[in-house]
Amino acid sequence: MTETDIEAAPPGRTPSAEEFLAVQASPQFQDLRNRLRRFVFPMTALFLLWYLSYVLLGAYAHDFMATEVFGNVNVGLLLGLGQFVSTFLITGLYVRFANRELDPRAAAIREYLEEDRA
Repeated sequence: MTETDIEAAPPGRTPSAEEFLAVQASPQFQDLRNRLRRFVFPMTALFLLWYLSYVLLGAYAHDFMATEVFGNVNVGLLLGLGQFVSTFLITGLYVRFANRELDPRAAAIREYLEEDRA
């Protein structure tokens, strides 16, 4: 497919400030915002607790972090790699959650705002 084959979507109308405020106060928008918060806040708290634990263990539990698991691999290295794994896991969970729960609701709100009411 080339650039000439792609048709640009017609621009939607630009909603007024009053329409934005009305949508922001709507139950649909409040539901969208509440769903986002119910995912983001607990996940952020969980990750920060996990990260803070790793940092504190690294700072104060040297012997524990230096415990060899196998070969030259110690607990500190495994927990450090776990930070990367948990970051990718949280990202994947958020993308899945957003695709299922947030995006359809946001698209409905956007379509409502951009529809021609004339």
